[in-house]
Parts: sequence; C-alpha cells; structure tokens
Amino acid sequence: MSQKIKDNGDLALAEALKTNSTLTTLNLGNRSIGDNGCLALAETLKTNSTLTTLDLGNSSIGENGGQALAEALKTNSTLITLNLEFNSIGCNGCQALAEALKINSTLTTLNLINTSIVDTGCLALAEALKANSTLITLNLGYNSIGANGCLALAEALKTNSTLTTLNLGHSSIGDNGGLTLAEVLKTNSTLTTLNLSSTGIGDTGCQALAEALKTNSTLTTLNLRKTSIGDNGGLALAEALKTNSTLTTLNLRKTSIGDNGGLALVEALKTNSTLITLNLERSRIGDTGYLALAEALKTSSTLTTLNLGNTSIGDSGCMALAEALKTNSTLTTLHLERSCIGDNGGQALAEALQTNSILTTLNLFYNSIGCNGGLALAEVLTTNSTLTTLNLGKNSIRDYGGLALAQALKTNSTLTTLSLEYNKIGENGGVALAEALKTNSTLTTLNLRKTSIGSKGGLALVEALKTNSTLTILNLERSWIGDNGGLTLAEALKTNSTLTTLNLERSRIGDTGCLALAEALKTNSTLTTLNLRNNSIRIEGLLTFSEAFKTNSTLTTLDLFYKGINDTKIDIELYKSLLNNSTLTTLNLGCQSIEVSKLQELYEALKNNSSLITLNLQSNSIEDNGAQALAEALQINSTLTTLCLQNNSIGCSGVQALALALKINSTLTTLDLQDNPTGDIGAQTLSEALKTNVNLTTLDLRCNSIGSNGARALAETLKINVVLTSLYLQNNLIGDNGALALSEALKTNSVLSTLDLWGNSIGDNGAMALSEALKTNSTLTTLYLQSNSIRSKGCQALSKALKANSTLTTLSFWNNSIGDNGAKALADALKSNSTLAILILAGNLIGDNGALALSEALETNSTLMTLELQNNLIGDNGIQALCQVSLSTRRNIEH
Repeated sequence: MSQKIKDNGDLALAEALKTNSTLTTLNLGNRSIGDNGCLALAETLKTNSTLTTLDLGNSSIGENGGQALAEALKTNSTLITLNLEFNSIGCNGCQALAEALKINSTLTTLNLINTSIVDTGCLALAEALKANSTLITLNLGYNSIGANGCLALAEALKTNSTLTTLNLGHSSIGDNGGLTLAEVLKTNSTLTTLNLSSTGIGDTGCQALAEALKTNSTLTTLNLRKTSIGDNGGLALAEALKTNSTLTTLNLRKTSIGDNGGLALVEALKTNSTLITLNLERSRIGDTGYLALAEALKTSSTLTTLNLGNTSIGDSGCMALAEALKTNSTLTTLHLERSCIGDNGGQALAEALQTNSILTTLNLFYNSIGCNGGLALAEVLTTNSTLTTLNLGKNSIRDYGGLALAQALKTNSTLTTLSLEYNKIGENGGVALAEALKTNSTLTTLNLRKTSIGSKGGLALVEALKTNSTLTILNLERSWIGDNGGLTLAEALKTNSTLTTLNLERSRIGDTGCLALAEALKTNSTLTTLNLRNNSIRIEGLLTFSEAFKTNSTLTTLDLFYKGINDTKIDIELYKSLLNNSTLTTLNLGCQSIEVSKLQELYEALKNNSSLITLNLQSNSIEDNGAQALAEALQINSTLTTLCLQNNSIGCSGVQALALALKINSTLTTLDLQDNPTGDIGAQTLSEALKTNVNLTTLDLRCNSIGSNGARALAETLKINVVLTSLYLQNNLIGDNGALALSEALKTNSVLSTLDLWGNSIGDNGAMALSEALKTNSTLTTLYLQSNSIRSKGCQALSKALKANSTLTTLSFWNNSIGDNGAKALADALKSNSTLAILILAGNLIGDNGALALSEALETNSTLMTLELQNNLIGDNGIQALCQVSLSTRRNIEH
C-alpha cells in the first residue's frame, strides 16, 4: 500500500475507535504506524471507554508518539495493557509516560523492551513508581540501563506495593545493581518475578541476592541466565534455598558455577520444598554433582522441570538419573541434549520409563545413543502412557531403531512429537513409519530431516498423508521423493486438512512435481509453510505458483531458493503474484537470475505489498540500477524487516540509494549486503544513514572492499547509534587504522554485541587498540579476529584486556601467528576471566609450551566450554595434557 493509503487507514481506524463501544483488544504490532498514526490513536484513547489492550510493538513510534500516548493515559480510564517494545520512544517519550503513570490508575502492564530509554528514562519511571498504585508488570529489558537506573528503581520498590514483575534483562547493572536490588528484596512484599539475565552480575551481587532470599517471602521467579556467577554465588544460592519457601523457578543457564557451587545447589534440593523449575544448562557441576542430583530427585516432591542440557553428564550420570526417575513422582520435563549419553544411558532411561508415569517431555538430542538404546526406548513406548515429546535427533539409532519406533507408534496413544533428524533410519525405517502413520492418531510433529529414508521411504510417508488426520508438521528434508513423490503429495494435500508445515528441501522435485503441488495449493486451506529450497524446479514449475497464489489464502512462508537456475530467465508474473498475495510473509528468491529489465515490475509490486516481512534476493545480478529501484520501493514499503541482497554486484550508486531509503524506511531491521563492491564510499553513505536510522539492528558488509576510510565512517556512527547490535566486516581492507577507529567507538558504544573483523589485516596495532576498548566496553559478546596477522604482541594485549572484560563470550584467533607466548598470555587471562565460553586458536603456531599453559589454566577456569587448537605445532606432551584436562573437566577441546 502507498504511504498515503496507510496513513489514511490508521487515521480512519483511530476515528472509528472514538465511537466503537465493543472492541477491547487491538493489535497493531509490526504495522509501522509511526508517530502520525500514534498521535491519532492517542487522541482516540482520551475518549474511548472499551479498549483494554493495545499492542504497538515494533511500530516505528518515536518520542512524539510516546509523548502523545502519555497525554492520553492521563485521562484514559480503561486501558490496562500497553505494549511499546522495539520502538524508539527514547528518554523524552519515557519521561512523559512516567509523568502519566503518576496520575493513571488503570494501566497494569507496560512493555518498554528495547525502546532506548537508558538511565534517564529509568530514573523518571522510578519516580513514577513511588506514586503509582496500579502497575503490576514493567518490562525494561535491552535498554542499556546501568547502576544508576537500577538504584533509582530499587529506591522506588521500597515504597511501591503493586509491582509484581520487573524485567531488567540485558542491561548493565553489574554487581552494584545486584546489591541494591538485594536490599530491596529484604523488605519488598509484592515482587514475584525478577529477570536479571545478561546483566553482568557476578558472585558479589549474587551473594547479596541470596542473602535477601533467606527472608523474602514473595519472589517466585529469579532469572540469572548468562551472568558471571561462579561457585561462590552458587554456594550462596544453595544456602538460601534451604530456608526460602517461595521461589519456584531458578534459571542459572550459562553461568560459571562449577563443582562446588553445583554440589551445594543439589544438596539444597533435598530439603527445599518449593522449587518447580531449575535450569542448569551448560553448568559444570561434575560427576559428583550429577550423582547427588539423582539422589535428590528420589525424594524431591516439587521439581517438575530440570534442564541439564550441554552438561556432559555421560552414561554414569544418566544411569543415576534414570534410577531416580523410577521413584520420582513430580518431574515432567527433562532436558539432556548434548550430554554425551550412549546406549547404556538410553537403556537406563527406557527402563525407568517402564514404571515412571509422570515424565511427558524427554530431550536426548545430539547424544551417542545407538541401536540398542533406540530399541529399548521404542519398546517402552508400547507401554508408557505419559510421554508426549521425544527428541532423539542426532543420535545413531539407524534402521533397527527406526523400525522399532514405527512399530511402537502403532499402539502408542500419547506421543505427539517425535524427532529423528540426522539418524540414518534408511528406506526401511521410512516405510515402517509411514505404515504407522496410517493408524496412529496422536502424533502431530514428525522430524525426519536427513534420515536417509530415500525415495522409497519418502514416497511411503507421502502416501500415508492421504489417510492420516493428525500430523501438522512434517520435515522430509533430503528425502529424495522426486517428481513421483511430488505428484503423490499433491494428491494428499487436496484432501488433507491438518498439515500446516512441510519441509521438502533437497527432495529432487522437478517441474512435474511442482506443477502438481501448485495445483493442490489452489484448494488446500491449511498449509502455511512450504520449503522447496534446492530442488530441480525450473521455469515451468515456478510459474504455476503465480496461478495458485491468486486463490490460495493460507500460505505464509515459501522458499524457492535454487542455485541451479542460472540459465533460465524467470517470468516476472510469478514474482508479481507472490508479492500481491496478502498472506505470504517470507519469500526466498535467491539465485533466480531475474532479468534486470523486469526487476522494476517486481519492486513496483513490493511498494503495494502489505504482508511480506522477509525477502531474500541473493545472487540475482541486481546491480546498481536494480538496487536504486528497490530503494525506491523501500521508501514506501512498511512491512519488510529482513532483506538479503548478497552477491548482487551492487556498487556505490546502488548503496547510496539504499542508504537514502534507510533514512526514510522505518521497519527494516536486518540488511545483508555481503559480497558487493560497495567500497569506502558505500560504507560512508550507509554510516551517514545509520546516524538517524533507529531500526536497523544487523548490517552485513562482508567482502565489500571497505578500507580504513569506510571503517572510520562506521566508527563515527557507532558512537551515536543506539540500535545496531551486529556488524559484519569480514574480508575487507580496514587495516590497523580502521581497527583503531572502531576501537575508539567501542569505548562509548553501549549496544553492539557482535563484531566480525575476520580477514582485515589489522595486525598487532589493531589488536592492541581493540584491547584498550575491551577493558571498558560492557556489551560486546562476540569478536571474530581470524586471519588478521596478529602475533604474540597483539595477543598479549588482548589477553590483558580479558582480565578486566566481563562480557565477551566468544573470541576467535583462527589463522593468526600468536605462538606459544600468545597462548601463555591467554592462559594467564583464563585463570581470572569468568565469561569467555568459546576460544578458537586453530592455526596459530602454538606448540607444547602453549598447550601445557592452556591445560593448566583450564584446571581452574570454570567457564570456557570450547577450545579449538587444530593445525598447530602441538606434540605428544601437549596433546596428552589437553586430553587429560578435557576428560577431567568434560570440555570440548579440539586439537
């Protein structure tokens, strides 16, 4: 729709609300109504007396819109829920809302996630909470709130008696914030849910919170995910759990709690009588801790959900847990993905399920369960009557396990979700499962991605869809059903009334099968997602979709990406029909070789489209002229959030047009320009646009021939931009001068979390500059420095920074030359660093001395989960040390 029509529609809706006396809920999220639409709605709210819920999330609302809504809230007496997440209302808008909250007496829920309010807005809200007596839920996550904002909120909570839920996730409150909130929890008697995930809280803050939990009698949910809590924090929480009688949910995923803290927490479970959900994913509690946990489960009478994913508990720990499940009468959900469980563990769990009548969800994804474990689990499904979800993806159950599970499905009447992806169950397994589907009446989701079922198994499964009446999601990626399977599937879709999602990626379907599927879509009224990526579909098959989309009104996601089409020009009518469709939200047209002369018609259709959110035009030879036409469409389009233009020969003029569009467009959040010759001028133009753009969060400029001047321009933008979280600059030419400029920006930037500088020749000077930035930066979590000619000097500087940095979780030095001295410096840093989880050092001339130093550091470090050391110069002594520490600490060390 044109901007004029959209604005008129928003104004008309607002006008209608003035007299409507029945509407109670209005969702305008992701509609980009902007400040003008928001002003009209705000005026309506002053007199409307029925609306109770208003969702304006991600609607391109700025400070003016926020201020207008605030004025309305001063007189409105019916609205109870207001969602403003992912808007740019800023400090001024937030201050106005805070003033309104001092007067308003009906609003109970306010969502301000990612609205750029920072500490200034938080201070105003805190003042409002002292007077407000109705607000129950306040979401302030992703707002760069620091210790000052947290202190103000804490003061307000001392007197506020209504707020029950406070979300401060992904802020920078640190230990000081934890200390202030802990003091409040000692006296506050209303707060029930507190989210402090990714807030930089360490042991000091956690110990204070734990002390508060000993006397607090209202908090039920505490989220400390991805914080810097270690053993001392774990020990403190354990002590609190022994006496606390209200906490029901505790999230400790990706903390740094090790053996001592984990064991203490487990011991506390033996006496605690209220905790229902415990998340220990990626914890390092060790074998002793797992055995103790199993003992605790035998007597626990409250825990219903336990997450031990990515914990390497192995068969011994799993067997202990299985023994506990035989008598446990409360646990309903158990996550054991990526936990090094083999056949013995699988068989033990199966034996437990013979008598256990409580467990409903079991996740065993990515373990080493083979045929015997698979057979045992299949056997128990014939008698078990409670399990509804079983994930056996990425194990090794093979065809024997597949046949056994199929047999079990013929009699099982409770399982609704089964995932067998990456298990080579073969054709026989596929055929057997198809037979089971003909009579099974409970399974709704079946994942057979990459299971080697072949054309025979795939055809059998497709045939089964003609009679099956329960399956809603089917993944047959790489099933090789071919055109015959496509024809059979099309017939099934004409009568099937339950299937909503179908993945046929790499299934060897050609034009004939595609023609049949398109014909089926004309009458099918349930399928919403269809993935035909990388099949052998060419022009005749693709064009049939243009006709199907004239009548189909349910399909929302269609993937037609195919690298094989490079000798055919696709008729534009297909794309026009797809874009004129009013239900499609995701469209992948990568590698379609669309004629340049017809691109203009495609973009004209995009101007009027009001449903498409994600568009992939990768590798279509769009070039500058095409980019300019597309940019014009983006100035009008108000729904697209993700655009991929990778590998399209877009140069300076094309990027300049796109940059101009970014100054006007208010919805695009992700722009992929990888592999385009934009150069410094393109980077400078985009940088200028990003100074005012308040929506784009991800920008991919890999392989764009950007030099130091372009990097400097991007750096200047990062100093003031408050929304960009991911910047990819891999394989450009920024050098050490560009790295120096970016480093200066990182000292003040408070939102960027991922920076990719792979292959930019930044050298030691660039690394040293980055090290200075890392000492103070508190948001960057991922830094890629592969292939940058960094030697020991640069690595030593970065190592020193790691001792002070408390946010970086992933660091890649792959293919540099840091040598033993660099490895020793990193090892020394690892002894005190408590956040780094992934360190990649492959191809760095590291020998035995470096490997021995790293091994020694890992004996005390409790956070590093993955260490990659392939292609170095490590000898037998170094390998032996690495293997020993890998076994003793259960880490993923590759050498």
